Amino acid sequence: MTAEDKQKAGMELSSILNPEAVKLIGNTTSKKRLLQDVCDLAFSAYGLDVNTSLEALLDRESLGPTGVGQGVALPHARLPDLTSVVGCFVRLEKPVDFGSVDRRPVDLIFALFAPANSGVDHLKALAAVSRTMRDPSVCQKLRANTDPMTLHAVLTETQGSQAA
Repeated sequence: MTAEDKQKAGMELSSILNPEAVKLIGNTTSKKRLLQDVCDLAFSAYGLDVNTSLEALLDRESLGPTGVGQGVALPHARLPDLTSVVGCFVRLEKPVDFGSVDRRPVDLIFALFAPANSGVDHLKALAAVSRTMRDPSVCQKLRANTDPMTLHAVLTETQGSQAA
């Protein structure tokens, strides 16, 4: 697959997920606390304002939960001062109730933050994350590992083989 084909196929997760934006969290008490943890991670990895990003995620969740089933949640929000789409990945050791469509608690969370006017880039990123997180073998590898660098590698390396 050429680079052009990959561009047409969608966004590469490696372009939106920094290694510093991947974390294992032992225990979190609630969905709101989990989203706070995600925003703290987004601050440390990308410098995003914690309060602005948390408010944006909570606003989006109020429209309907972003727990997509199979223990996966894809919270996402648009932020006014952002210049490109960025992501954070959190793996929980102890799943938390997220109001998911299948009522299963969530342990794999991939959050996306997009510029307020990002349009199609936000949708491409969401589609790429969704495709990756729907893959049972990817989720199995993510649940089998605790090292953030390994988790990052699983998320960013699987795309090339999936596209082939």
